[in-house]
Amino acid sequence: MSTETTQGALIDKVVKIRRCAAVVKGGRRFSFTAMVVVGDGQGRVGWGYGKANEVPPAVEKAIKDGSRNMVAIPLTGTTIPHQVEGHFGAAKVVLVPARPGTGVIAGAAVRAVCEACGIRDILTKSFGSPNPINLVKATLNALQSLRPLSEVERLRGVSLS
Repeated sequence: MSTETTQGALIDKVVKIRRCAAVVKGGRRFSFTAMVVVGDGQGRVGWGYGKANEVPPAVEKAIKDGSRNMVAIPLTGTTIPHQVEGHFGAAKVVLVPARPGTGVIAGAAVRAVCEACGIRDILTKSFGSPNPINLVKATLNALQSLRPLSEVERLRGVSLS
């Protein structure tokens, strides 16, 4: 259920839309929530959550929220520098760097994050909960724990290259 649009330089992908019903005197009143992943395709990505009485305003609010909460991810070419795991709730995601030409091997929620971030070659595996909202948060948790080679060298005080 991932739809994509481009606003200026930002890529946004709708990951999940949920409907909630409140029972009132005249029947049911529906409201909608939307989770959107927003990225610039060059190493910055964030997620946003929006709620409204109709779907388009919920998506707009989520895009606005996601663009406010973007984080920078260190990339090595078109992939990630090293293998990493991310957790959120019962969801666990393993991200493995891949050779150029591999593509994004991932499910819908993890794929949305990787493509919005600008990752073109990656292997992924998710464990535990299939909930797309938790998978997006677990993927971002994994991406935030990435360290570029230069930072690892600085922290260890050695030269690895």
